[in-house]
Amino acid sequence: MLQGGVPAIVLDTNIVLDLFIFSDPATRELRAALDAKSLRWIATQVMRDELERVLAYTHIVPRMQFYQVTAADVLAQFDARVSLLGVAPKARYVCKDADDQKFIDLAVAHQALLLSKDKAVLTLAKRLRTLGVATAARFIQGGEQPP
Repeated sequence: MLQGGVPAIVLDTNIVLDLFIFSDPATRELRAALDAKSLRWIATQVMRDELERVLAYTHIVPRMQFYQVTAADVLAQFDARVSLLGVAPKARYVCKDADDQKFIDLAVAHQALLLSKDKAVLTLAKRLRTLGVATAARFIQGGEQPP
């Protein structure tokens, strides 16, 4: 939903990792849009808690060390860019992966673009579109709609 003319966006945890740990080139335009405040990143405390938990995973810690990033760095980046909202009501469509439902619920409640690489989320793309939610595995600059 637009707030002050700025579209809302919901990022799943893997996109956040790509953005703030791996500096994935596919996230450059997303980062620029967030920094320019041409997108309003919305999330919930539950999403932040999930990110904090994921940052402690034994397979993520060495990757953060390799990229010389700490969990505190990632959480600070998150906190500096996100608008925390309350938990959204359950959406009409249910994700096969219960851990991803919170992203869908928030995107539906605020008619936000949902960025996720999770197949369970992306398989709902057509149904979510009927609720005003576009989904994509990566950010597409220029206002183009994801496929």
